[in-house]
Amino acid sequence: MRAVPAGEQRGGDVTRDWDVIVVGGGPAGATAALAAASAGARTVVLERADVPRYKTCGGGLIGPSVANLPPGMPLGARQEVGRALITYRGRVGLRAVARGGGRLLPLVDRADLDAALLSRAQRAGAVLLPHTTVRDVVSDPDGAGVRVDTDGGPHRAPAVVGADGTAGRTGRHVGVELAEVDVGLEAEVPLPPAQRRRWADTLQLDWGPLPGSYAWVFPKGDRLTVGVIADRADGVAARAYLTQFLGRLGLDGVPGTTTSGHLTRCRAPGSPLSRGRVLVAADAAGLLEPWTREGISFAQRSGRLAGTAAAAMAAAHPPGRSRSCGDVRGRGGVGGRPGVRRRRRGHPHPRDGRRARAASGAGTPSGGLPRGVRAARHPAGVRRRADRCDRHRPGLRPPVRAGPHPAAAAHLRTSRTRTGRGARVPGPRERRQRSAASRPRTLVAGTPAVAAGPTACWSGRLP
Repeated sequence: MRAVPAGEQRGGDVTRDWDVIVVGGGPAGATAALAAASAGARTVVLERADVPRYKTCGGGLIGPSVANLPPGMPLGARQEVGRALITYRGRVGLRAVARGGGRLLPLVDRADLDAALLSRAQRAGAVLLPHTTVRDVVSDPDGAGVRVDTDGGPHRAPAVVGADGTAGRTGRHVGVELAEVDVGLEAEVPLPPAQRRRWADTLQLDWGPLPGSYAWVFPKGDRLTVGVIADRADGVAARAYLTQFLGRLGLDGVPGTTTSGHLTRCRAPGSPLSRGRVLVAADAAGLLEPWTREGISFAQRSGRLAGTAAAAMAAAHPPGRSRSCGDVRGRGGVGGRPGVRRRRRGHPHPRDGRRARAASGAGTPSGGLPRGVRAARHPAGVRRRADRCDRHRPGLRPPVRAGPHPAAAAHLRTSRTRTGRGARVPGPRERRQRSAASRPRTLVAGTPAVAAGPTACWSGRLP
């Protein structure tokens, strides 16, 4: 387990710098932290509760959930069942049995599952900070990083993964849009000795009286997890459904029964999954199965993807790295800056052209061109790669503007120039481009453009 760096202990207003900050210690947050820490990122998990902690959840691990557990991690199931009883309002409709005497569904406690996943993340190098409540998530104005304000002081990183559930701060920061909100109610019931045989190898699913509602009974050793889920607008009716379901099973009034509830939210089509350097996963992103509301498998998969992407963003922009105008990044890549293209392999850097002209133009002003020769505009289709830093340095010639691209020139020639209703009036930039396209492209009268000297800083070849 990696400790908080010396000199940056919790307390006060000292900002602690990390590569990746994960908000939330559930399956999504723990899996994201494991992925980021395994990639070498300095990762911290901010969890508001103690670990392990109770979580309202059925705890059934379907196939994708089991397949996405870390390699070698024990399942830790409280019980595995091989039979399922499907009912409608208590009336038996279907009995299902696993083929070949296999298991249908392993059932776990969320407290045990979350603790085991967090332990794996800590072994990979992540730091867990329990009892830490996130107050706000603030992106830097220049987009260089994100500050997470907590009750224990601020934290800062180039990338943040939000896995703080349906009511967390990160989902609101990203602007997640929801299409469906349901309420889940659950009761943890000590298993009466008279019913141990009944639930020894069987779970039950009951389709309820409310539209889109159902109930479940998941046996977990010495107790049963009984719950219902329905639309949030039917919250009162859902509570009555749970009471009736417990009474029908003969489990009402059992001493030691505890109840809890939570909201499940399903994202709307097109809802964002990130904003700048903040990514969301699992319930924070509204990711779940819309019919059964199963979410553990979605949490594991989205958490792993988010953690891997966050580690890549942190590697591209580590903490403390300045974002000068000479910092060239790839277009559209993770952490890239739109509008700045990456220099292709083998292509000369713009500075190489200046150095070549300076080396070959001894006694000439600004390097390369003979005295009295005026620089020409570039032929159509030839673009100059201007250095975004050196162009403004004192003592250097301002870069020569290139002519318009052939496609742009053709568009300018064919664009409408008439005025009146419905016509498009060309702006100043377009008028300058038209003027540049109509000018002759020679240095001086009778001097071909190829006489301009070295062309190492050009992206094309002069005719």
